[in-house]
Amino acid sequence: MSEETILTEKEAALYMDEISVSGMVLGLDSIKELLRRLEEPEKSLKFVHIAGTNGKGSILAYISTVLKTAGYKTGRFFSPHIAFPREKIQINGRPISKKDFCRILTKVKMASDEMVAEGLGRPTVFETETAVALLYFQEKECDIVVMECGLGGRDDSTNVIPAPLVAVFAHIDLDHKRILGDTLEEIADCKGAIIKEGTSVVSGIQHGEVKRVLSERCKEKGTDIYFAAPEKIRYSIKKQKFDVAEHKGLAISLAGLNQPENAAVAVAALDVLSKKGFEISDKALRAGLETTEWFGRFSVLGRKPYIIVDGAHNPDAACRLKESLDLYFPDEKSVFILGVLKDKEYDKILKILSGAAVSIITVTPPENERALPSYELAKEACNYLENVTAADSIEEALETAYLLSEMNDGCPIVASGSLSWLWRFKTAYEK
Repeated sequence: MSEETILTEKEAALYMDEISVSGMVLGLDSIKELLRRLEEPEKSLKFVHIAGTNGKGSILAYISTVLKTAGYKTGRFFSPHIAFPREKIQINGRPISKKDFCRILTKVKMASDEMVAEGLGRPTVFETETAVALLYFQEKECDIVVMECGLGGRDDSTNVIPAPLVAVFAHIDLDHKRILGDTLEEIADCKGAIIKEGTSVVSGIQHGEVKRVLSERCKEKGTDIYFAAPEKIRYSIKKQKFDVAEHKGLAISLAGLNQPENAAVAVAALDVLSKKGFEISDKALRAGLETTEWFGRFSVLGRKPYIIVDGAHNPDAACRLKESLDLYFPDEKSVFILGVLKDKEYDKILKILSGAAVSIITVTPPENERALPSYELAKEACNYLENVTAADSIEEALETAYLLSEMNDGCPIVASGSLSWLWRFKTAYEK
């Protein structure tokens, strides 16, 4: 491939925009065919595969940070992005460079063009990103790749990988019901399809129905499942401590009621990797956990007043956010800045969070065609709270929030809802 044929940064962005029109297409036929034409890079890599409803990203962050701290070249692939699309593909915490992304995307586009020329469908954006990630990780000779399912499990393009060393399950709850199923059992069955023969399985705390479905899937595949849970948790907004199995007094810097649970699952998965030949010292485990960062999951941006960012985009995550606020601020209610997407259960989210709110300011997530307009969200919020304001911009919402916080003894300000706009909020706050 000559340099002249490689996509420029502008051409790469235009191509990704062009193929995004097809939206989401579930199923593995297209990604399998695409990777076949790219000489199946996934077959030369080792994986940790993560599925679940809430907590996948945090678990990915803990596992990959500990592995990097232990000296392993660790790839990670997750979605959605927070700041920019290339951020989804990282090695040792560094996003793929623009040069590498354009070069590898060119290869993937050539294979996609061949598919179209032969009458096959063009791979979707997520399938394209998955292929770019796998080629990149293979090229850079990653020791291990920590990969998060995009949606569900069975028909998610990440499920094209061979049997992972460990399949990990974050908490599973009702979300994307239109796509994954109407019941917990159906959703768990879909996500449980990442369990393959030869795969070790680790799970967090689950509903009874989910636990049963995952256990049955493991029995079918001839493997065992370990349900990890933290013990002796010492909650704090600055540093949280807990025990899990033989590991005592572990510490994490991520706040949030659910983070000790996520970290315990990560530790259990890392224990499995240790048994499979990865050398992870106690020092590396503790240092990796404590230095793990993951934006948008009860992230504390400021303290006078407290400025908290949390991507609570479904009812289960909203419950966790409210429980965390009740834990850290038992005598205070918060000023909420909320922005959501149209296809989310925002009425349920509002009902849950209004119990922790002194006021709600709504925003429209920018540059997202799925965004729910702020005035529509405000209209719905008025069913649960009197003090509701629809803002025209994130900057206006933040200014209003400061005023309302000051009027309420410096109470916390919480930006929440869809992850898609929270980086813009962070930028506005830092300015």
